[in-house]
Amino acid sequence: MSSNSVSVPFHASRSFASESAPSSTLTGAVVLAGRLLFSFIFIFAGLNHFSHQTIGYAAAQGVPLASIAVPLSGVLAIAGGLSILLGYHARIGAWLIALFLIAVTPMMHNFWAVKDPMMAQMQMIMFLKNLSMLGGALLVSQLGAGPWSLDARRKSR
Repeated sequence: MSSNSVSVPFHASRSFASESAPSSTLTGAVVLAGRLLFSFIFIFAGLNHFSHQTIGYAAAQGVPLASIAVPLSGVLAIAGGLSILLGYHARIGAWLIALFLIAVTPMMHNFWAVKDPMMAQMQMIMFLKNLSMLGGALLVSQLGAGPWSLDARRKSR
């Protein structure tokens, strides 16, 4: 490295669709596939949040006002999932998913309160799965949707 070169730090707030470097086809495809795989669970699970069985299960778990809270959490999951999938205001969608996971995870997957060892193990797995998805949502909230997204298309105009 010469004495005249300047090191530019990576800023987390910068999106994948950086103006300084063209995105590769592989990067665009991989990020799109990641958004697709990440968002499907929220879209499909969110649809179940309107069923009487899901609302009843949440009420049995002690969720207050389950008949309101569960459908509302379904709206958050579906809206956030679609936003990330399409790459349309994906950072906001990622925050909706983060809010959903922060609200739902400790209430519905409280493995520390389950007496049956098999059920406790299952709830711990679900809890940790949600924590990992929270990490993914936080990444999208900071890095954006990538080059093959409606956000990137809007930026390029």
